[in-house]
Parts: sequence; structure tokens; C-alpha cells
Amino acid sequence: MDTISRENNSSYLPIAGVLVGVLALIVAAAALIKVSSLGKKVPENLPDQLASLESKADSAAAGADKANTNISKLQASVQSAFDSIGPEIGNIKASVAKLEEAAKARAAAPKAAKGGAPAVAGPGEYVVKPGDTGMKIVKATGVSLAELEAANPGIDWKRLRVGQTIKTGGK
Repeated sequence: MDTISRENNSSYLPIAGVLVGVLALIVAAAALIKVSSLGKKVPENLPDQLASLESKADSAAAGADKANTNISKLQASVQSAFDSIGPEIGNIKASVAKLEEAAKARAAAPKAAKGGAPAVAGPGEYVVKPGDTGMKIVKATGVSLAELEAANPGIDWKRLRVGQTIKTGGK
């Protein structure tokens, strides 16, 4: 025996389906009316505008590629310049160091009063060095100040010149 009888079956499914369909038609009609009321249209020159924008984008991309190429070339050129300048700077530093050493040697070497050649002390003579005074010469030579003044009457002991030759007597 069948527990569900066909005769007493009252199904609302077909009615619900029809109601959902009608409701969908109403919503679709309302959406169609709303869209058509907006009045938005695609501009007639839109394809031309898009083509113009595409052309400008292509031109900008080409310009960017050219700029990147130029930047790479410039970087290579600058690096090459630095590579060639580096050794030259080293040579200049070496030359400056040699000149400084020569200047120091010239300043330290006693010079003759005339001619600029370094003075050489002969027997019984003393060549004035930087910072020398009468008392320093006395201590260096072992001769008294009175003997130095007597042997060198024309010397101004307050204004000794580097390279000046002083007679020390017979010692």
C-alpha cells in the first residue's frame, strides 16, 4: 500500500516556480528601464581616442627604452673615465710627495750666502744651520763667544743667516 496518495497531494512547487519566474521578469524589466534611463552612450570617437592613447603609450615606451640605453652608455663612459683617472691621481700624489721631500731637503740643507749652493765648512769654519744662535755655535764648536766675535768682526749675532759661514779660529 502506498502511504502517499496522489489524490490528496497538494504541491505548491509549481506555483512557487511560476511566482519566482514572474518576480524575475519584473526585476529584469525594472533593470532594463533603469539602464535605458541613464542615457549613457559610447562616444562615437572612442576608437580614435583609444588609438591615440595607444600611440602615445608606444611613443613613451620607445622614449623610455632610448633613455635607458643612453643611461647605460653614460654609466659605462663615466666608469671608463674614473678607471683612466685613478692611476693619474696616483702619479700626481707620488709627484707631490717627491716635491714635498725635495722642499724639506732644501730647507734643511744649509746654503751659502751667495750663489745658492750648499755651504761646506772648511777647517776652522762653521756653517749656520736653522735655529742656530751664538750660544748654540759656542756649544757645538767648543770655542768661547769672545773668540767667535773676535774671529768674525762683521757678523751680526742677532741676525744669523742659514748657510752663513762663521770662522771658529784655529780649532
